[in-house]
Amino acid sequence: MFDIDLQGKRVGWGITGSFCTFDQILPVLERVVEEGAQVTPILSYATSGWDTRFYDAGEFRQQVEAITGSVWDTIPQVEPIGPRKLLDVMLVAPCTGNTLAKLANGITDTPVLMAAKSQLRNSLPVVLAISTNDALGNNAQNIGRLLNMRNIYFVPYGQDDPMGKPRSMTAQFDLIPETLRLAMQGEQIQPILVC
Repeated sequence: MFDIDLQGKRVGWGITGSFCTFDQILPVLERVVEEGAQVTPILSYATSGWDTRFYDAGEFRQQVEAITGSVWDTIPQVEPIGPRKLLDVMLVAPCTGNTLAKLANGITDTPVLMAAKSQLRNSLPVVLAISTNDALGNNAQNIGRLLNMRNIYFVPYGQDDPMGKPRSMTAQFDLIPETLRLAMQGEQIQPILVC
């Protein structure tokens, strides 16, 4: 099914502030590194600077650095991604509703958004693993816009708590490696919507 493996692939991994999902993405980050990818984590300002009930910002950064070796957390660090073609694929996982909205509307005011913009300028894949409480609310329009954009791919997602949070949707983070492989082949993994 996959003509491309992750060995030696340069993956930018943007991490935005869906703090409650950090414990789910860390094992997948380890898996992608174990599969041989050269992962460059890119932290949003919220991720690198906010202590929350889920994670201390410094502790989370140390965990990511222990897996990958380093992180980027400024716009000047990520701006060369486009001109120097530094990445084969850019992933945003987790991708908050705020990040979705800004990406859909061309706003690049965080390191993660600048990295995505830099990647898209070269017509290279950007993969989104959403985690937002309003995917079926205000952000539905932004998801729709991004689904129609060239070089944007989605990790399959579904409602994570239909009764408690009926508008909330979260990606199946364990499908990140497969989604990355297909995106680098120019294909969207299917199905996009999962139960």
